[in-house]
Amino acid sequence: MTESFKSGYASIIGRPNVGKSTLLNCLLMQKVAVISNRPQTTRNKITGVLHLPNAQIILVDTPGIHQSERTLNEMMVRTSISTFSDVDLILVMLSADAGFCAEDEFVLNSLRGVKTKKILVINKVDLVEKSSLLSLMDEMNRKSLFEEIIPISALKEDGVDALKDLVLNYLPEGPEYFPKDMVTDCPETFLFGEIIREKILKLTRFEVPHAVAVMVDDMQEQDNGVVRIDATIYTEKDSQKKILIGQGGSMLKSIGRLARQELEKRLDAKIFLKLFVKVKANWRDQRRSIQEFGYTQ
Repeated sequence: MTESFKSGYASIIGRPNVGKSTLLNCLLMQKVAVISNRPQTTRNKITGVLHLPNAQIILVDTPGIHQSERTLNEMMVRTSISTFSDVDLILVMLSADAGFCAEDEFVLNSLRGVKTKKILVINKVDLVEKSSLLSLMDEMNRKSLFEEIIPISALKEDGVDALKDLVLNYLPEGPEYFPKDMVTDCPETFLFGEIIREKILKLTRFEVPHAVAVMVDDMQEQDNGVVRIDATIYTEKDSQKKILIGQGGSMLKSIGRLARQELEKRLDAKIFLKLFVKVKANWRDQRRSIQEFGYTQ
């Protein structure tokens, strides 16, 4: 008798910087979502497809849920909340080292009235003593919101297999939604733009990384096999543009070098990456600009 095939959608939600994208990449065993130690790194929902012998788990990484008056951030939060009714299971993430804080309470409040089953994933357990973890688990268990509570360390890949098995238990029988060679439904140009933005997050500080958007304008394989990628980095102020370019173009060269190295590994080809920097004042408060940059799908 043939074993039944299970498939379904699970969204990964939580406040900013709890490790949602790290978990997605860990489960898929390859990098789909960019990661950074800065909050609000993820701006779009990103779909990753985990292929198993008799199952397919479609994971939806979401922007961090938080309070903000900025238009971009409000749209990001709405994008996250919009997934609640579209999935079979919600994975709610907490960070063990931070405990349960006011921002986490805001996340739980956004789940009020949501009937979709929820699993609490307590991440970064490698950073706390066992007694602190047990106390946190007990505190969260008393809230009676979750079907299960599971401790993991996405960075150390500890407990992730157990989480995978747990998710499978809650998914229904269903079809194979995506072909076996498909790991994400995000366009290549979006992923490449995110790789460039990740390097900006790594190399710049203060307000600069949050004010940046990246658009891949053109991508072509040339006759010599080199892939040429033209991309524009948008920021909000002339002062930010100067920082991104750097003295004698030094910062832009560093961003380009790091991005090119990762893109070459991903494409297994030589890359010629041409970066431009432009100012688009206050784009994070302009709905049209936010949508033009491909945020909040």
